[in-house]
Amino acid sequence: MLTVHHLGVSQSDKVVWLCEELGLDYELKVYERDPVTRLAPAAYKALHPAGTAPTIQDGEVTLAESAAVFEYILGKYGNGRLTVAADAPNYADYLYWFHYAAGTVQPAMLVEIIVAMLGIDRTQVAALTARGDNAWTSLEARLGQVPYLAGDAFTAADMMNFFTLTTGRLFVPKDLAPFPNIRAYIQRVLDTTKARAALAKADPGLDIPFA
Repeated sequence: MLTVHHLGVSQSDKVVWLCEELGLDYELKVYERDPVTRLAPAAYKALHPAGTAPTIQDGEVTLAESAAVFEYILGKYGNGRLTVAADAPNYADYLYWFHYAAGTVQPAMLVEIIVAMLGIDRTQVAALTARGDNAWTSLEARLGQVPYLAGDAFTAADMMNFFTLTTGRLFVPKDLAPFPNIRAYIQRVLDTTKARAALAKADPGLDIPFA
């Protein structure tokens, strides 16, 4: 059976969402962060050499890294759902936005976390924070053109990026007032998918900033 090892308040919540969206039979194991350091416990770090969330197990397979986990589950259990066929006109769009989360948005978020932790004046590191600023404006622009990142239909590309727009803002607060398209998009995803119920299952009681 597929086992999702979910670290509380982490990107592994979207793997729970993926399994729920696909209607998969899976086991959910939840791990709490250390209350002082806010890091993963030793039991979670021992699951995979990377020691990071998400991590899944499926038979003899133990796999980490969000994009790899998503592609594995979609390839083995998705039956074409939540993806875009290689011969579809928007296939390149799907690929781009699917990998945008790990390739652009998450590194930019990490920079913002470090800047905040060290109390650095953002104006002094504008070259480092520019990528994050551009990520938000790029998402806003894209969502002014299409209802979902890959085009007209909700896909795994949306699921990959949704964490940053919502739960991720618990780590890096972001006022969404200047981003009406992103705000409308978040509500659209909540209204048309299993996101709200799945995220509540992963982190019950967590006040996720959807607005």
